[in-house]
Amino acid sequence: MDSKIYSVPNLLSLLRLGLVPVLVWLATEQMGQVFLLVLVVSLVSDVLDGYLARKLNQASELGAKLDSWGDILTYAAMMLGLHLIWPDIFAKQAGFLIATMLAFTLPTLAAFRKFGGYPSYHTWGAKLAAVLMAPAYYVLILWGEDSFFRAVILLHVLVAAEELAITFLLREPRSNVVSVFRLRTGRISDLK
Repeated sequence: MDSKIYSVPNLLSLLRLGLVPVLVWLATEQMGQVFLLVLVVSLVSDVLDGYLARKLNQASELGAKLDSWGDILTYAAMMLGLHLIWPDIFAKQAGFLIATMLAFTLPTLAAFRKFGGYPSYHTWGAKLAAVLMAPAYYVLILWGEDSFFRAVILLHVLVAAEELAITFLLREPRSNVVSVFRLRTGRISDLK
């Protein structure tokens, strides 16, 4: 076994993946406060895994994939939590939540179709949207303020458009593409 599999960032991503069934169970049991506390642990592990991967020089393709799967499954658990624990909020935000699902689904389907795998681009826009989603989610639930949440959803839609463009432009899969504008044109073989 490769020791990089057991790096600190990968273990944090695995922790986040392991917390997804816990979040789902808490949502089905209507345990809102505990759900929000466990979600904090999950979201903090998301911030830490990327930071530590760079700081400890332990970034890897596997880590990028684990992080991406952790992101999408955690967001799905967040939506399920809204639906089951806070159905009134869910109903009021339904259009924006559909936009969010499409923003995650369409780039993923496009990458699966073209490359046979999940895209792990981790663009600057995606990182910004992910960092903003946590406070927007908590502000929405705890204080009922939805304008910040809706703005973050619109940012996710823009990120999805960028990820679709990246998928369209690349000839082979790549992880950690910071922006569609920063694709290395020197690697012509990567581009169409």
